[in-house]
Order: sequence, then C-alpha cells, then structure tokens
Amino acid sequence: MSFPEQFSDYVGTIEAGLETYLPPATEHPTRLHEAMRYAVQGGGKRLRPVLLLAAADLFPSGSNTALAAAMALEYVHTYSLVHDDLPCMDNDDLRRGRATTHKAYDEATALLTGDALLTHSFVILTLHYSDQPTLAHHLCSELANAASSRRLIGGQMADLLAEKSNQATLAELDLIHLNKTAALLECALVMGGHIGGASSEELALLRRAGRHLGLTFQIVDDILDATAGTATLGKTAGKDAKVNKTTYLKLHGMEEAKHIAQKHTQQAVTAIASLPGNTEFLITLIREMAKREK
Repeated sequence: MSFPEQFSDYVGTIEAGLETYLPPATEHPTRLHEAMRYAVQGGGKRLRPVLLLAAADLFPSGSNTALAAAMALEYVHTYSLVHDDLPCMDNDDLRRGRATTHKAYDEATALLTGDALLTHSFVILTLHYSDQPTLAHHLCSELANAASSRRLIGGQMADLLAEKSNQATLAELDLIHLNKTAALLECALVMGGHIGGASSEELALLRRAGRHLGLTFQIVDDILDATAGTATLGKTAGKDAKVNKTTYLKLHGMEEAKHIAQKHTQQAVTAIASLPGNTEFLITLIREMAKREK
C-alpha cells in the first residue's frame, strides 16, 4: 500500500476500535457514557494510536494484539484534551472544529468524562492482556508513567506556571514539552515495541525517536498557532501570542524554530531507521508530522 492508503487503513481500524472498547451510551449513567463517546468521537489525526500500531507492526508478533493498547492510549490522550480545555486550564470553546466537552455538556460532566476515560484505559489493558501478565505489566507501567505527575500531568502543571510568569528559559521549555507533548508520543512507540517483543536496545531506539518526535510536534504546534487560522486548526488560533506565552517561536523566531524542528525530525528518523522490519511507513509518518498544516 501507499503511505496514504496505509495511514487510512490504520485510522479506519482505530475508529472502529474506539466504538468497540467504550461502554455503550445506553449504559447507566448514560450522560457520562454519552459524553465519553462525544469526546472520543470528535475526530482528530489519531497519530498516537497509529504510531503504536505501526511500531508493533515492525515485529512479527505485534500486529494481532496491538489494538486494545492503541485504544487505551487514545483514551488517555482524549482525557488530557478534555481537561486541558476546561475553564480552569486553557478555557477553550473549540476542539477539533466543534464544541469542547464542557461546552457540549457542562464543566462537571467534562471533568468526570476525563476521569472516566483515564481510568477506563487501564481497565482495557488489564482485561485484554490478562493472559500475558508480563506484557500487561509493561503496558500499564509505560502508560501510567507517561500520564503521571512526572510526565504528562507534570508537564501541564509546568506549562501553566510558565504561562503565568512568561519567563521560561529554553531548557525549561524543552522540559515542559518533553513531558506534556512528547510523553504520549514516546509511550505510543514504546508500547508498540513491547507488544511486538522488542529487545531493550530496540525499545531504547523507539523511546529516543518518540522524544525527538515530541519536540518536533510541539515546535510545529507553536508555528501553526501563529500562522494558521481557527478554521484550519479546529481550535482557537493565536492564543499563544494573545497571552504572551513563551514558545519556541517566541524564543527563536520562525526560521530558527523550523530549523530546530528539522533537526529533531532527522534524529527521530535516524532512530527508527536503526530498527528491524520495514520502517518505511514510520519514517514517512514522522516526516509528514513535521510538515503538517493543522
């Protein structure tokens, strides 16, 4: 298959899985389960679960058992977006081109929706890998660490504090985004590697690729916030400049920020190219993520 065909195939598998692994909307309490589905079904690029499935497919035993883990990862990502949009955080009305969960429902329901998605992720992992306890342990540990106060949540906290001070240094900015942004991208590749039975050396390469990919992703986000419109992004554009937020663009300027993104992209590609199997799809995906326009 061509890259677009393979990407579309992955996304189709993921969209079907997102329906399958959630509680039915008709199950009590229906409002909560409806809101969970609303949050998850908002579309999006599904990059994290695609990365997980593609990483698993590098290894002979990975492809048949990766979908449940991909769903768990996407639910954690969606929970983080639901909470990030709340009035006490980024206070955003739009996500993926439609009303954020707290606008479509209410703040309390959105808060509980995020809580439920996070918790449900680990229910999925423990249920669907119960016959492989070592794998279940690795997957739960990887996802829990990525979502923890030392990674995703800690990065969000540091980002809020930096936004208030407007004085974050480059080292502080890297630390924020290695956690807030890179944690789940890194987690996606490493979880896929665990499912495929990757060696410790191969897992280290996947982890390295995820860290560089995460920094590229954030730099491109900063650029798009300044250059793309709200209709294109599917979320409110121009918010960084409005609050004078410290970003890669603010610290480096447009051209240098693009150069740094290219450097991190190449480092991610180099790490992936060192892995076994057919790495062509993953390498192309990494390069496409660096060129995205929304």
